[in-house]
Amino acid sequence: MVSLGCPKALVDAERILTRLRAEGYAISPDYTGADAVIVNTCGFLDTAKAESLEAIGEALAENGRVIVTGCLGAEPEYIEQEHPSVLAITGPHQYEAVLDAVHQAVPPDPDPYVDLMPASGVTLTPRHYSYLKISEGCNHHCKFCIIPDLRGKLASRPAHAVLREAEKLVESGVRELLVISQDTSAYGVDIRHKDERGHRAHVTDLARDLGSLGAWIRLHYVYPYPHVRQLIPLMAEGLILPYLDIPFQHADPTVLRRMARPAAAAKTLDEIGAWRKDCPDITLRSTFIVGYPGETEDEFQVLLDWLDEAQLDRIGCFQYENVNGAASNDLPDHVPSEVKKERWHRFMEKAQAISAAKLAAKVGKVQSVIVDEVDEDAATCRTMADAPEIDGNLFIDENHEGLKPGDIIEVEIDEAGEYDLWGRLLR
Repeated sequence: MVSLGCPKALVDAERILTRLRAEGYAISPDYTGADAVIVNTCGFLDTAKAESLEAIGEALAENGRVIVTGCLGAEPEYIEQEHPSVLAITGPHQYEAVLDAVHQAVPPDPDPYVDLMPASGVTLTPRHYSYLKISEGCNHHCKFCIIPDLRGKLASRPAHAVLREAEKLVESGVRELLVISQDTSAYGVDIRHKDERGHRAHVTDLARDLGSLGAWIRLHYVYPYPHVRQLIPLMAEGLILPYLDIPFQHADPTVLRRMARPAAAAKTLDEIGAWRKDCPDITLRSTFIVGYPGETEDEFQVLLDWLDEAQLDRIGCFQYENVNGAASNDLPDHVPSEVKKERWHRFMEKAQAISAAKLAAKVGKVQSVIVDEVDEDAATCRTMADAPEIDGNLFIDENHEGLKPGDIIEVEIDEAGEYDLWGRLLR
């Protein structure tokens, strides 16, 4: 399997592989050893679509028998125009259709004595952390996004099912659970926050339940609805990590209205202040879009000034690009590419300065970190403020020989860069 795109797609890939493994299929580490290849695609941006088409082409050239699934699979004609010889095309989270396509390509022949599903399923992440998807789809209609078209409306999983999966993961050795969805704050809205088997489908109740398992619980894709403030005491208590990943996207109210996003940047600053008052150690992460259609220099400056006030800990930025089917394509006054690039550089310069100052303030402090990787040169770790693959790392380059992935240890920070930290292991 070749899996592209976001962590939500990775979870889809894990579920497909777990089902196939339970039916007796083995997973090949390369093209040449496989009877067929599944390509799990991304279709969110045109650049991602191009990458997906390239991956399909590579799989066809290397193996020849290719099944396509994932978000780009929602546009089968688009794929067939470029690669008419693929065996089958299915959309996102259509697990049964993928299995049917595999059965057609490679009929199952399980051995009941040896082909048993692993207790924790197949995972594509390191053993000590795992993504936990709590819902599919999204009810928002942001003009730059086609996720509702690709993945449908919000569909929340029952809370007891989420918790059972989390319990099995922790029992199998997972030390950190990364809660993901398209809109984590809206979890349970579609099922009216149903209480089933003693567990209520509401993000606050779910966070409290997950926090009882003894693992690090990290929340991603949290919209800043008013009820989010109810999560902050759980962070202050240490039940869940003091970390919020919030997609602000911009700060200028006019741009936010053109995006069809909540346009309350000033109130957002008030909320951030309240969160930090209740939980001083909270880490705030967000991503932004520069060069959105119609964005003026004054509106971009509002965003830079807002960053100065908000002082977010982790900041990412994308240059706007059209997405096939998105309403923003038809907006007037698209920003020239050279202007988008120049604004992106100015944005990132400010973001790097904020990050460097935030990290420099941590020198001399003691932090709990989780070990991701150990080699002869150093142990690569993350603090509570760092999600895997998107945030920074903490490196220990002395006396690290006895450490192993998944260890949670105490470290004194003795050096800081723009995005990473270095520390000394405390015995």
